[in-house]
Amino acid sequence: MTIHIGANPGDIAETVLLPGDPYRAKWAAESFLSDVRCINQVRGMLGFTGTWKGNPVTIHGSGMGMPSLSIYVNELIKDFGAKTLIRIGSCGGMQNKVQVRDVILAMTATSLSTPSRGIFKEINFAPCADYRLLRAAADAAAAKGTPTHVGGIYSSDVFYDERPDLNEQMVRHGILGVEMEAAELYNLAARHDCRALAVLTVSDHLLTGEALPSDQREKSFGDMVEIALEAAFA
Repeated sequence: MTIHIGANPGDIAETVLLPGDPYRAKWAAESFLSDVRCINQVRGMLGFTGTWKGNPVTIHGSGMGMPSLSIYVNELIKDFGAKTLIRIGSCGGMQNKVQVRDVILAMTATSLSTPSRGIFKEINFAPCADYRLLRAAADAAAAKGTPTHVGGIYSSDVFYDERPDLNEQMVRHGILGVEMEAAELYNLAARHDCRALAVLTVSDHLLTGEALPSDQREKSFGDMVEIALEAAFA
């Protein structure tokens, strides 16, 4: 048990999927895992452990933004022994070739700053995904026939962005999508010798203004969860 995770020793699996929304964690656990039990409810941040094809899996909310994710990932790794951490979440598309409902596999994560910036000081550390997870996720997506893009994403500090010039440069340099957590996840995984990946569903598009209706999100997000699970145990 830690300050933010009320689980007991052995409650959390080495493989953890991390949606931002705690209720998405509940939905994913109940939809894809067997023998599910709730292992955390502290501050309303729900976590569940069950099995997928006989493999122990925890699905735990991370909250919105890198500072929130950093709290949970630090505790999951250092106190509960998590070894493989996969963010499953939504993102905004930033290239015309990327469509709403597509999946993005984040090879790298650009950021303006992260909670780890104080450690790196003057170094511009380049956080990236675990290659084996990335390759396995790409293979799983191809087998499912899910439209998928592999490349760089942008982890923003803010949701209500008032710096359109930054977005313009991200688009110009081929960034596929924007979200708010992956860069710090990759930093922490590198620091603690763990595996990490972000598997993201494009829920809206910054260039076209298109957005996925709420009643269609679950099916699209289901592809993302299945890809993450297949990658974790490939």
